[in-house]
Amino acid sequence: MKVIVLGAGVVGVTTAWYLAKEGHDVTVIDRQPAAAMETSFANAGQISPGYSAPWAEPALPFKVMRWMFSRDAPIAIRPRIDFAMMRWLRQMMANCNAHDYDINKSRMLRVAEYSRDCLDTLRRDTGITYDDEQRGLIELFRTQKQVDHCAHDMRLLEQAGIAYEFLSPDDIIRHEPGLAENRHLLRGGLRLPGDESGDCHMFTQRLAQKAEAEPGVTFHYETAVEALDATATDIVGVRTTAGRMVADAYVVAMGSYSPLLLRPLGVRLPVYPTKGYSLTLPVTDPARAPLSTISDANHKVAITRLGDRIRIGGTAELTGYNLRLSRDRRRLLELSFSELFGAGGDLSQGAYWTGLRPSTPDGTPIIGPAGRFGNLWLNTGHGTLGWTMACGSGRLLADRISGKRTDIPCLDLSLDRYIPN
Repeated sequence: MKVIVLGAGVVGVTTAWYLAKEGHDVTVIDRQPAAAMETSFANAGQISPGYSAPWAEPALPFKVMRWMFSRDAPIAIRPRIDFAMMRWLRQMMANCNAHDYDINKSRMLRVAEYSRDCLDTLRRDTGITYDDEQRGLIELFRTQKQVDHCAHDMRLLEQAGIAYEFLSPDDIIRHEPGLAENRHLLRGGLRLPGDESGDCHMFTQRLAQKAEAEPGVTFHYETAVEALDATATDIVGVRTTAGRMVADAYVVAMGSYSPLLLRPLGVRLPVYPTKGYSLTLPVTDPARAPLSTISDANHKVAITRLGDRIRIGGTAELTGYNLRLSRDRRRLLELSFSELFGAGGDLSQGAYWTGLRPSTPDGTPIIGPAGRFGNLWLNTGHGTLGWTMACGSGRLLADRISGKRTDIPCLDLSLDRYIPN
């Protein structure tokens, strides 16, 4: 079968890799000059299945009200006349209850754990490296309220069979000695030993090179996707700046831009961009720098060691497709790092970046067929967990397109869950 994959971010490239391994001819189309040049370029670096949780939690509406008056709010909503954003917010708020939170978190954990296993196999089979470490993740708590709230998530982790351990401040320092000078800020931590870290951009570019060496795989860079041509039941071609291309099946993996492509076909995709930021800086004092990856629950910021660099990522803004760099967001990233690791890295040399995460209202990605079109498939909506879920999502979709039985249940990941009964 000939398959066209639209998008060469980490989700599109992993999808192409697994499709090629199933023997399909694969064409990947992306408007950038190389793979992973947009949202996959400088994300937080975490591969964190154990940390997978939806933003739509019962307490979120109250938190949003409080954050509206704070410059350092981890989530910021910029007022604008945007019906897509308002519809997405309404759907997300409808998921802010205990029942839906548990369902959504369990789905996310299922995909993320499976994806980590797929990545382990891929790394072993290919020998690919990407400044990767398998040292686990620690979520740091600075208040007793955060410690108390963690109890519910630990129950869900137990139910999902995911290993974890609660850490005292002294335990945290044993795992991350760079925090020793700021021990007074710590109240506890949740360690997820199965989580990992690595450079998503490096991984995606190296995997794209390996995929392109496979028989029948072609990448078309600097080629913008203009529209999909369709009959009432099938896609019959894709119009690009390099001309029209045809295939037997089509995969939309264009992240936050997927809804814009599908809207003219009458496919309403509940994906909206949540803008995130990162700083990448050199390590200046290894003894005071992180060894692996830290999640600062106070500021919702992730701090990850990537070889001789440190990646600080986090915050979220609902501001449409705006890619302007915000001074306030940079200040928040710098604040989290300076409070915890001080002189471990040089903030003055930080490379500042922003990207648009494709987020669904319930936090779970959309993996599966696209409505009435029998040969159109979706792999998008991973939010902040695209790197965490990429390999598993790509493998799931490749198996479904190939007519194979999937390793984990996946029917509840499709677009159908948003269609009223």
